[in-house]
Amino acid sequence: MTPGNAIEFWHNPRCSKSRAALALLQDRGAPVRLRRYLEDGPTRAEIEAALVALGNAPALTLIRRGEALFAELGLDGADEAHLVEAMATHPRLIERPLALRGGRAVIGRPPERVLDLL
Repeated sequence: MTPGNAIEFWHNPRCSKSRAALALLQDRGAPVRLRRYLEDGPTRAEIEAALVALGNAPALTLIRRGEALFAELGLDGADEAHLVEAMATHPRLIERPLALRGGRAVIGRPPERVLDLL
C-alpha cells in the first residue's frame, strides 16, 4: 500500500472502467501512484491487506468470477486461502480497478466509487 496521501491505483490500461476511474482521480488532482498489477502482481500479503482495507471483505469480493481462468482453476467453492493464492499467482483474476488510500480501499465499479477516497 502507498504511504502518505497518495492513492495506490491497481490499474489495467486495457480496461475501460479502470481508465475512467483513473481519469476521475486525475481530473480532481488527486495524487495517484499507478500499479499495473498485471505486470507487477501483488503478493498474497498485499491482497490480504487490500481485503482488510475493503472492510474485511471476503476474497470473492476481489476476484473476477466471470474470468474463464476462475472456472479453469476450479475456484468455485474454494476457501479464502486458495482464492487469495490464486489471485497472487494469476493477477488477471483480480477485480479492477482497485484504489487504496489511508487504510481504506474501493473497487471502482462503477468508476465513481474511487471518489470515496478523496
